[in-house]
Amino acid sequence: MLSGLLGFVGKHATRFMFGGVLVGLALPWLANLVRPLFVPLLLIPLTIALMRLDWQAFKAYGRRPLLILAILAFLLLLCPVLMLGALKPFGLPPALAAAIVLMAAAPPIVSAAAISLILGLDAALAVIVIVLGTALVPLTLPPVALLLLGIQIEMSLPEFMGRLALLVGSSFLAALLLRKLIRPGWMAANARLLDGVSVLVLVLFAVAIMAGVTDKMLADPGYVALTTLAAFIANLALQALGYGAGRLVFRLGRPAAATLGLLTGNCNMGLVMVALADRAEFDMVVFFAMGQLPMYMLPGLLYPLYKKLAAPVSVQPLAE
Repeated sequence: MLSGLLGFVGKHATRFMFGGVLVGLALPWLANLVRPLFVPLLLIPLTIALMRLDWQAFKAYGRRPLLILAILAFLLLLCPVLMLGALKPFGLPPALAAAIVLMAAAPPIVSAAAISLILGLDAALAVIVIVLGTALVPLTLPPVALLLLGIQIEMSLPEFMGRLALLVGSSFLAALLLRKLIRPGWMAANARLLDGVSVLVLVLFAVAIMAGVTDKMLADPGYVALTTLAAFIANLALQALGYGAGRLVFRLGRPAAATLGLLTGNCNMGLVMVALADRAEFDMVVFFAMGQLPMYMLPGLLYPLYKKLAAPVSVQPLAE
């Protein structure tokens, strides 16, 4: 019965993600209850994606290090500069504008690997960019924040990198162990079930990050509405920028370019919150929380487009 339920969730993954992200706002007590599970909820989708990864495609990207380095420079350095320039004419509240630029400077969300699998995109490209981008962000985020926004971020690089290595490394080790324990063909035969598990965990993560936002929404609905609108526009603009860069600059095929668009628009604002610590104004935190809405809703809204861009049989990492 449970496997049937999870299979149903997996079959309708984007719909459950669309509605599930609103649960944290509607039930703030649940958001507070789930909050302590923040870290495992972050890592489980990555572990499942690594289990299901086509490692041959992963190795193919490993043979193109200059391409990956160029993509990382685009994501972590160029995107925040372009975003800062794009925001200047709009006169947004300073905290909101700073939060949007910091979002553009963040690496892709860890769960983008699972989402790319659900959408039929290039999971190998997603994983390698997520892992390397997350590893590099302690080196890139502080100077970007200081030079573009005048925000001083105090990061203990060894501690941050050590924590990062532990988190990402544990997902890799768990995935390798599970791949050895699971009989051949099981993952392919139970793809919907694994999609369902990933979706449920992603929804619980979205619920956890909404802790405290409902009170702000009731106290200042105008600002929350503005941050929500800004989050959707910024996400879509970055996705379009990423897809365009993938096709025109990096010469990627359509599935890989669509994956780059997904990675560019869906940024790991949780890492930015950790880096800022008590320097983050709550108005910035509100944007980071409301920024989860497009990340969970747009895969459903744009599902026909993603499926059109995805390879019909197998993902080809690079254009011919």
